[in-house]
Amino acid sequence: MGNVVHTTRSVIVRERGPTRKATIEGFPGEIYYGVHGGIKDFYKIDPEEEHAATLDHIVTATAA
Repeated sequence: MGNVVHTTRSVIVRERGPTRKATIEGFPGEIYYGVHGGIKDFYKIDPEEEHAATLDHIVTATAA
């Protein structure tokens, strides 16, 4: 195994329902995760506010 070149340090806190707030060490601001569209329909929930799901961020990062 090679040398570790980076370790991500983050904190994720559940706000309410499916809404979660993440902070990433070294970056300002917060990132919100939640559900929307087909995901909320699948789980039969109606969040107060829709947010991108963690899957959305993973797909976007992979495509970059």
